[in-house]
Amino acid sequence: MYVVPPMDDEPPPDYLTFVAGHLDALCRETNRLVGGDFEAAHLYLDVLTDVAGHWRRLTWWGRLTRKDVATPYLERRLTQRTRRWRDEQIYEVDVRVLRTRAIFPSLVGAPRSSLALRKATVLPSTARSSAAYRADAGIAWVKAYRKQEWHRIGRLAASGILLVGGMIQYMSWLSTSY
Repeated sequence: MYVVPPMDDEPPPDYLTFVAGHLDALCRETNRLVGGDFEAAHLYLDVLTDVAGHWRRLTWWGRLTRKDVATPYLERRLTQRTRRWRDEQIYEVDVRVLRTRAIFPSLVGAPRSSLALRKATVLPSTARSSAAYRADAGIAWVKAYRKQEWHRIGRLAASGILLVGGMIQYMSWLSTSY
């Protein structure tokens, strides 16, 4: 019997939909905040891990207040993670805000294009767009699950040490009282 039930090893569907709705914006914002540094691309996954670790509390608090509390928490963790990343850099970090590329008009559909290129504009894409957010959500959830398990093991070890120490103290107190 648990007061707070342990974390599931698979992400819940509402977490998957949250990640699906926020992943693109989170990646863009992370890339903008770190100035396009390739080495800092892991920060968005760390932020998703933080959200996954607190997901039960966030959903409970969101139901209680009838507001979306996960999105502000995600933004707060992103600013804290990027601030920590900048502080850990050995050299001064030069952050430049990246501009998005201008969309160039496509030459698809021109009279000299092939039949395949003209059909490509009509047919639905075969790329699996759902795989990226499912993979990132799964990785973040497993990292949070492992972190939670290590914290549980640490609590059990500390409780065992305190119990043995208390028993030793109690036995020594009993032996000196005679």
